[in-house]
Amino acid sequence: MVVYTVGTFDLLHVGHLALLEYCAALGNKVAVGVASDEVVKLYKPNIPVIPLEQRIEMLKALRCVDIVLPYYELDYLSVCKEVKADIFVIGEDWGRKPHNQDVENYFNIQGKKVVQIKYSPRNSSTKIKQNVIAQFQSK
Repeated sequence: MVVYTVGTFDLLHVGHLALLEYCAALGNKVAVGVASDEVVKLYKPNIPVIPLEQRIEMLKALRCVDIVLPYYELDYLSVCKEVKADIFVIGEDWGRKPHNQDVENYFNIQGKKVVQIKYSPRNSSTKIKQNVIAQFQSK
Protein backbone atom coordinates (compact mmCIF):
# COMPACT_ATOMS: atom_id res chain seq x y z
CA MET A 1 0.00 0.00 0.00
CA VAL A 2 1.23 3.46 -0.90
CA VAL A 3 0.60 6.20 1.65
CA TYR A 4 0.83 9.79 0.41
CA THR A 5 1.07 12.95 2.48
CA VAL A 6 1.89 16.56 1.71
CA GLY A 7 3.36 19.54 3.49
CA THR A 8 5.88 22.33 3.54
CA PHE A 9 8.35 20.51 5.81
CA ASP A 10 10.23 23.70 6.63
CA LEU A 11 12.45 23.37 9.70
CA LEU A 12 11.98 19.62 9.96
CA HIS A 13 10.95 18.72 13.53
CA VAL A 14 9.64 15.81 15.62
CA GLY A 15 6.04 16.58 14.62
CA HIS A 16 6.98 15.98 10.99
CA LEU A 17 8.79 12.81 11.96
CA ALA A 18 5.75 11.55 13.89
CA LEU A 19 3.55 12.18 10.83
CA LEU A 20 5.92 10.35 8.50
CA GLU A 21 6.38 7.40 10.84
CA TYR A 22 2.59 7.18 11.19
CA CYS A 23 2.34 7.08 7.40
CA ALA A 24 4.94 4.29 7.32
CA ALA A 25 2.86 2.30 9.81
CA LEU A 26 -0.17 2.52 7.49
CA GLY A 27 1.48 1.08 4.40
CA ASN A 28 4.63 -0.31 2.89
CA LYS A 29 5.64 2.75 0.85
CA VAL A 30 5.53 6.43 1.91
CA ALA A 31 5.35 9.14 -0.73
CA VAL A 32 5.71 12.77 0.37
CA GLY A 33 4.69 15.84 -1.58
CA VAL A 34 6.67 18.97 -0.71
CA ALA A 35 5.08 22.36 -1.42
CA SER A 36 7.08 24.81 -3.49
CA ASP A 37 7.46 28.37 -2.21
CA GLU A 38 4.81 29.49 -4.73
CA VAL A 39 2.30 27.00 -3.36
CA VAL A 40 3.11 27.87 0.27
CA LYS A 41 2.33 31.54 -0.50
CA LEU A 42 -1.23 30.47 -1.33
CA TYR A 43 -1.99 29.29 2.21
CA LYS A 44 0.66 30.63 4.62
CA PRO A 45 1.76 34.19 5.39
CA ASN A 46 5.49 33.43 5.08
CA ILE A 47 7.52 31.42 2.61
CA PRO A 48 9.79 28.68 3.97
CA VAL A 49 13.18 29.47 5.46
CA ILE A 50 14.75 26.33 3.99
CA PRO A 51 14.96 26.18 0.15
CA LEU A 52 12.77 23.57 -1.57
CA GLU A 53 15.73 21.47 -2.78
CA GLN A 54 17.09 21.20 0.78
CA ARG A 55 13.67 20.30 2.21
CA ILE A 56 13.45 17.52 -0.37
CA GLU A 57 16.96 16.32 0.47
CA MET A 58 16.18 16.17 4.21
CA LEU A 59 13.04 14.11 3.60
CA LYS A 60 14.83 11.72 1.25
CA ALA A 61 17.35 11.02 4.02
CA LEU A 62 14.66 9.66 6.35
CA ARG A 63 14.31 5.86 6.55
CA CYS A 64 10.52 6.09 6.75
CA VAL A 65 10.22 7.97 3.42
CA ASP A 66 10.44 6.22 0.05
CA ILE A 67 9.42 8.86 -2.51
CA VAL A 68 9.70 12.66 -2.34
CA LEU A 69 8.10 14.85 -4.99
CA PRO A 70 7.80 18.64 -5.10
CA TYR A 71 4.49 20.12 -6.15
CA TYR A 72 4.15 23.48 -7.87
CA GLU A 73 0.36 23.81 -7.97
CA LEU A 74 -2.26 23.38 -5.28
CA ASP A 75 -3.39 20.10 -6.82
CA TYR A 76 -2.97 16.99 -4.70
CA LEU A 77 -4.95 14.66 -6.93
CA SER A 78 -2.50 14.45 -9.83
CA VAL A 79 0.34 13.29 -7.55
CA CYS A 80 -2.00 10.88 -5.71
CA LYS A 81 -2.66 9.28 -9.08
CA GLU A 82 1.02 9.42 -10.12
CA VAL A 83 2.23 7.55 -7.03
CA LYS A 84 -0.85 5.29 -7.05
CA ALA A 85 -1.70 6.25 -3.48
CA ASP A 86 -4.00 3.95 -1.53
CA ILE A 87 -4.16 6.23 1.52
CA PHE A 88 -3.86 10.01 1.68
CA VAL A 89 -2.85 11.37 5.10
CA ILE A 90 -3.59 15.02 5.81
CA GLY A 91 -3.75 17.33 8.80
CA GLU A 92 -6.87 18.31 10.69
CA ASP A 93 -6.98 21.72 8.96
CA TRP A 94 -7.82 20.01 5.65
CA GLY A 95 -10.98 22.05 5.09
CA ARG A 96 -13.50 22.02 2.27
CA LYS A 97 -11.57 23.73 -0.54
CA PRO A 98 -12.18 22.50 -4.12
CA HIS A 99 -8.72 20.90 -4.49
CA ASN A 100 -9.36 19.00 -1.25
CA GLN A 101 -12.83 17.87 -2.32
CA ASP A 102 -11.38 16.52 -5.59
CA VAL A 103 -9.05 14.24 -3.62
CA GLU A 104 -11.80 13.08 -1.24
CA ASN A 105 -14.21 12.38 -4.10
CA TYR A 106 -11.56 10.44 -6.04
CA PHE A 107 -10.55 8.37 -3.01
CA ASN A 108 -14.18 7.60 -2.13
CA ILE A 109 -14.96 6.49 -5.70
CA GLN A 110 -11.80 4.34 -5.81
CA GLY A 111 -12.55 2.76 -2.41
CA LYS A 112 -9.41 4.29 -0.94
CA LYS A 113 -8.92 6.19 2.32
CA VAL A 114 -8.29 9.78 3.37
CA VAL A 115 -6.96 9.88 6.93
CA GLN A 116 -6.95 13.12 8.91
CA ILE A 117 -4.57 13.46 11.85
CA LYS A 118 -4.36 15.96 14.67
CA TYR A 119 -1.42 18.31 14.82
CA SER A 120 0.70 18.32 17.92
CA PRO A 121 0.33 21.76 19.52
CA ARG A 122 3.92 21.49 20.76
CA ASN A 123 5.44 21.28 17.29
CA SER A 124 5.22 23.68 14.39
CA SER A 125 7.73 25.36 12.13
CA THR A 126 5.85 28.63 12.66
CA LYS A 127 6.26 28.37 16.44
CA ILE A 128 9.94 27.50 16.08
CA LYS A 129 10.48 30.58 13.89
CA GLN A 130 8.57 32.78 16.36
CA ASN A 131 10.69 31.47 19.27
CA VAL A 132 13.93 32.14 17.40
CA ILE A 133 12.84 35.69 16.54
CA ALA A 134 11.73 36.33 20.12
CA GLN A 135 15.08 35.13 21.46
CA PHE A 136 17.01 37.44 19.13
CA GLN A 137 14.77 40.40 19.95
CA SER A 138 15.24 39.91 23.68
CA LYS A 139 19.03 40.20 23.40
